[in-house]
Amino acid sequence: MATFDHPFLPNAGPPIRKMMLDAIGVASIEELYSDIPAQVRTNHPLKVDWLPSEQEVKSHLERVLAENKSASDMPIFLGGGIYNHYLPAAVKAILGRTEFQTSYTPYQAEISQGLLQSLFEFQSMIADLTQMDAVNSSLYDGSTALGEAARMASRATGRKKILVPRSLHPAKLSVLKNYTEPAGIGLETFMYDKETGGVSSADLQSKVDRDTAAVYCEVPSFFGILDQEVANVPSICHSRGALSIVGFDPISLGGLKPPGEYGADIVIAEGQSISTEMNFGGPALGIIGCRGENLIRQLPGRLIGMTTTLDGKEKAFSMVLQTREQHIRREKATSNICTNEALFAIGAAAYLSLLGPKGLRQLFESILVKTSYAIKMLSELPGVVVPRFTSPHYQEFVASFKGTKGTLARLNKSLLSNGVHGGKSLVKDFPELGESALFCVTETHSAEAIDKLRLLIEKLQEA
Repeated sequence: MATFDHPFLPNAGPPIRKMMLDAIGVASIEELYSDIPAQVRTNHPLKVDWLPSEQEVKSHLERVLAENKSASDMPIFLGGGIYNHYLPAAVKAILGRTEFQTSYTPYQAEISQGLLQSLFEFQSMIADLTQMDAVNSSLYDGSTALGEAARMASRATGRKKILVPRSLHPAKLSVLKNYTEPAGIGLETFMYDKETGGVSSADLQSKVDRDTAAVYCEVPSFFGILDQEVANVPSICHSRGALSIVGFDPISLGGLKPPGEYGADIVIAEGQSISTEMNFGGPALGIIGCRGENLIRQLPGRLIGMTTTLDGKEKAFSMVLQTREQHIRREKATSNICTNEALFAIGAAAYLSLLGPKGLRQLFESILVKTSYAIKMLSELPGVVVPRFTSPHYQEFVASFKGTKGTLARLNKSLLSNGVHGGKSLVKDFPELGESALFCVTETHSAEAIDKLRLLIEKLQEA
């Protein structure tokens, strides 16, 4: 038998490979992969540049990656669900601590007290921010949170219809369908007011009936509208035995009335903006909360509770109401989620604790002012209707461009070639708005960046 010092090196020679194959009972590498269908296997060498050293590979990858442009290299006015906010260095430092990064989930509560307490703080802060009785910790993203909220409402009411706004983000609607269709829950849309862009109360009231489990509304909406009509929706729902689900933006609650104050039963949000950077669109943080014992027992995932040690001398934390299919509920589980975004929930708790109520309000006001400034600058351009709707806007707004089909696509292409990422095109998903785009402005956008956007659009119009 051949002798060797390091039997598990990946670049082991033929004798060692033969010993490994013999040990698992196959005659060749080809036989090892025989379960993979031939039609999906590559039968020729891959066309990969040969670079003999690690240093050369690193240099090659750096040259390739240098072609990318990040939010630090160019102004990005693209929003629509993922946002470019400033993440404090302290949040990144906390998220980088190994005791948080390596704790997949606190199954062994007695040895995960630090993680459990951090998640308890996250739940407490979001509950205080939204004025809800309970918040879980946590879900994948805002879209899956909406799906879980819809199923919660259906279970709690025994009804099978959810009303959603026509202005709902198309991707969020797609995820919602994935959650509701298998449960036999139907979706119906209600229109937005063509002038204000907010909820069309007349259309909504005509559709809320005895089959309606819940109505979903957002503040701000996908169009960036701060809609006062949403505050009246819970009372409409409750008068007909339905529940009210409200989507919110965490930073906006630095200045807006919390949904719990105007009667929301379930709240959901995307928490990426207060927990992590954009990361090419993910991962994100799903936030969900509710009020009332009946709904709390329908809340998916996990909740962290606070108790004491057996001698009553110290605080202790534990997982409670674990209604996941992995635990004791099995087929009676409220959800089949098997994990969550616990690390980013901790990041959100760190973010909110650093800003506090005063800092969150200042941030909200900063974004509000910059949104108004961007609207004002673009509204001075001929051929641009902005804002498309008359309601107050926060962080996002719709701008419509007069011109033939393809005007917006050409504009966005030209902006990109000039070092600016334009708004999200609404042409495909909202054809009734014509050549329109959704522009996003956060605290990271300087007045110079907004001025550059205006100047480039003006030049492109003249060209």
